[in-house]
Amino acid sequence: MIFLGKINGYTGIELWNGLSELKTRIKNWGDALFYAYFPQYLAHGPLPEVLERWDNLLVEGKRVVAIGGSDAHALDYKIGPIHRIIFPYPFHFRAINTHLLVPNLVSGDLTTDRLMVYQALQKGNCYIGYDYPASTHGFRFTAQGNTGMLTMGDEETISGAVTLQIRLPRKTECNLIKDGRVIKTWTNNMVCAHITKEPGVYRVECYIQHLGKRRGWIFSNPIYLRKSKSPLTRSTGSQWSRTT
Repeated sequence: MIFLGKINGYTGIELWNGLSELKTRIKNWGDALFYAYFPQYLAHGPLPEVLERWDNLLVEGKRVVAIGGSDAHALDYKIGPIHRIIFPYPFHFRAINTHLLVPNLVSGDLTTDRLMVYQALQKGNCYIGYDYPASTHGFRFTAQGNTGMLTMGDEETISGAVTLQIRLPRKTECNLIKDGRVIKTWTNNMVCAHITKEPGVYRVECYIQHLGKRRGWIFSNPIYLRKSKSPLTRSTGSQWSRTT
C-alpha cells in the first residue's frame, strides 16, 4: 500500500477487497488449489496496513469513507487436466458487501435512487459486512447527545455527554475504536453502549468465529465528534433507518 502515501485529497478507500485478499494468501500451487475448491476459508479481514492508513487519515482530520467489496470476477483457471471457477459469482455476492443506510426504499426511478445511493456513499452512511458466515443486516452504530441522534458518517460538535450505541445482529466480539485505538470490547452482547465526553473519531469493528478462525465481520464508518471550536457540520442521522 505504499502508493497511498503519494496520493492526497481522496475521500474514499476500499478497506476490504475480497479478490485482493486472495492474492495475498496464495503463496504456491497448493494454496491456489485449496482456495479454488474452498473459497469460504479465504476471507480474514482488511489488511492491517490499510486499516492503519485509514485510521491515520481520520486522526489527521480527514473524512475518508470506507467501502468493501468482493471485487466479483469469476476466475476461470485451468492447470493441466484441472478446470475450476475460482470465486463463482453466487459466492462473491454472499461475501463482502457495503451496506448503505438510506432514508427511503428504492423506488425504481433511476434518477432518484441513484442520487440517494450516491449521497449515502458520499456521507459515509454505510458499513462493510462479511455476510457469508452470518448476515450483517440490522447492524447499527449511533450516537445520542443533546442535539439528537447521529449515525455512521455524521459529524457533530460535542457538547456534554454522548451515548454511543451499537446494535448487532448476533452476539459476537465487538470493538469500539477511538482515533485508531480500541477503547472498549464486548464479547457477549447484542446491544452495546458507551458514554463519552471526549471528542474523537469513533468507529466499530466486529469479529466472528468461522471455520475455526477469528474473522472480520463488520467494519463501520465513523461518527465524528469534534471539539467545540470545530465548525458545526452535521448530517441528521436519525432519519437513516433502512439498509439496502
